[in-house]
Amino acid sequence: MSRTAVLDSTDEAVAGIEDGSTVLVGGFGLAGMPFDLIDALIRQGAKDLTIVSNNAGNGDVGLAALLAAGRVRKVLCSFPRQVDSYVFDALYHEGKIELEVVPQGNLAERMRAAGAGIGAFYCPTAVGTPLAEGKEVRTIDGRDYLLEYPIKGDYALISAHEADAMGNLVYRKTARNFGPVMATAATTTVVQVDEVVPLGGLDPEAVVTPSIYVDRIVPVKTRHYTVQGAR
Repeated sequence: MSRTAVLDSTDEAVAGIEDGSTVLVGGFGLAGMPFDLIDALIRQGAKDLTIVSNNAGNGDVGLAALLAAGRVRKVLCSFPRQVDSYVFDALYHEGKIELEVVPQGNLAERMRAAGAGIGAFYCPTAVGTPLAEGKEVRTIDGRDYLLEYPIKGDYALISAHEADAMGNLVYRKTARNFGPVMATAATTTVVQVDEVVPLGGLDPEAVVTPSIYVDRIVPVKTRHYTVQGAR
């Protein structure tokens, strides 16, 4: 028996997300971002959130809309600033949001560590930079490494291409990005998919995220955005 719930609406899918939660949000820029789940989270009203994502929002949609709604206390990401990150920029310069910059490889590995039950690991990335401040340094075979801790989420909001009725997931090309590691690193994983197919409708060899990591699924039609320039 699968523990994954297939739901009828995105509002049901994000029900129960508490104030102060740490939420892992999939996407690489706009690619693979769970727009509908984020919109539902805005309607749901949870606030004081810590968001973990690769970027800090693009344009006025998706994660940027959540930031603009004033629901986010802190962002952990690799790329907080790009040409269309004007929502985050304004909030940060006004002192209304906290930022922790995490190198991209470290971001993925820290979430993978959470999913794998690894207590901490050593990594050479960011040695000798401001990002090393306050971190333990260890020399191994003549090279300095920083001690990094896992990033675990209370919830993960991700987007996949297809799911079966048990919750096994396949992704579409670059929209896959951080989805698989986020699914393993969260207590509750919520997924929007283009389609839910019957059992046996997915090639087992193509399944990327097994159903054991998936708690809630909601079928929605993927939306694609193109952000033109910046304000």
